[in-house]
Amino acid sequence: MNKYRSTEYHTVKQIDNSRLARPANPARVQDFWRRLAVGAALAGCTLFYAWQHFESIQLRYKLEALDTQRSHASQLNQQLQLEVATLRSPMRVDSIARTQLGLTVPVPAQMAPTEGASDAVVAEARPVALESRP
Repeated sequence: MNKYRSTEYHTVKQIDNSRLARPANPARVQDFWRRLAVGAALAGCTLFYAWQHFESIQLRYKLEALDTQRSHASQLNQQLQLEVATLRSPMRVDSIARTQLGLTVPVPAQMAPTEGASDAVVAEARPVALESRP
């Protein structure tokens, strides 16, 4: 046996690899950009389709609302035409004239025929000079 023991020291060297950079493989970089471009194009097409789809849904809602408004307007128009026809009815006008206004049917002696054409002018057209614009 060896009287003397040998002592060994194991030292660990601290190496700083943070400044090292692995050179990029050009084929992998090109493949990355190609995949990124295809993904962006696919995402763009998907977003464009979704935008058109939702826009078409919105237009359908607007069309339905306009159709409803048109049907309501048509019903209101029919009601108003019926009301106008009722208000213009000769029987109604005669009834109002007799009851509310106290008018009666004229007696033949009350009517006097007019003598020929009068010289009165109801309306006359006059030329109007237009202002000259600068």
